[in-house]
Amino acid sequence: MLSLVPLEPVDYLVIGHAAHDLTPSGPRLGGTIAYAALTARALGLRVGIVTSAGAETSFAALEGIPTVVIPSEHSTTFENIYEAEGRKQILHYRATPIDYSHVPNHWRHTNIIHLGPIINELTPILPNGFAPDLLGLTPQGLLRGWDESGHVHPAQWEDTSALEAAGAVVLSLEDVGGDMERIEHMAQHTRVLVITEGAAGCVLYWHGDRRRFHAHDFEEVDATGAGDIFAAAFFIRLFTTRDPWESARFATLLASHSVTRVGLDGIPTKQEIESCLVEVLL
Repeated sequence: MLSLVPLEPVDYLVIGHAAHDLTPSGPRLGGTIAYAALTARALGLRVGIVTSAGAETSFAALEGIPTVVIPSEHSTTFENIYEAEGRKQILHYRATPIDYSHVPNHWRHTNIIHLGPIINELTPILPNGFAPDLLGLTPQGLLRGWDESGHVHPAQWEDTSALEAAGAVVLSLEDVGGDMERIEHMAQHTRVLVITEGAAGCVLYWHGDRRRFHAHDFEEVDATGAGDIFAAAFFIRLFTTRDPWESARFATLLASHSVTRVGLDGIPTKQEIESCLVEVLL
């Protein structure tokens, strides 16, 4: 186990694989851990990461964020190929699964713990000894499978015990193949469920109610990571205000700015955060 910087107490802990994304311009750091951690830091929180990765992946973009890296022969490596019929995603390598024993003891009582799997690398229920004030789950990686050639495909996952254990769950409409019946069933087992819909915004399910929140209409340059930025902003605002409606509106507005820039450059700026807070409170 490798710690990249001294492990001080944190307010927001995100757990999941780092992604080594292959792009036409070269490898790029990705994954929920990168986008969520940088968003949480931009929102003023002390952030920690527990991940698994190979030596080929640079964490320079996360400089200053305490990070526990479980050594792996390779990082989880994805390649996205865009064709006329849509995106084809290929998994070249999968890093070592994450065991919660690698989480430092003083991080197990962090205010917010965010489980952000990208390729079935962790169990979505925390073991005994963990006691966050808010457990956030983004189960995208639990809804993915892959064949022998590495082609990624949708997978059936609906662990109601994991859904019930989480304080809030965020996933995209794409993650469930647009299956509204499946979403309605998941909502019945989740305290707070948010379904993101890209440029259309999001739909929030809470206490048997359902509300839609619209995003700003910005020109999209790169939507990569927007869902993770949304999730981090939502979990943090929910912990702060205990108001899911306000949290969803804030996260929707903030994430809509991110698509105007490429990759990790989409992390919210101070000006964007202040603007969205003002807009929410008006």
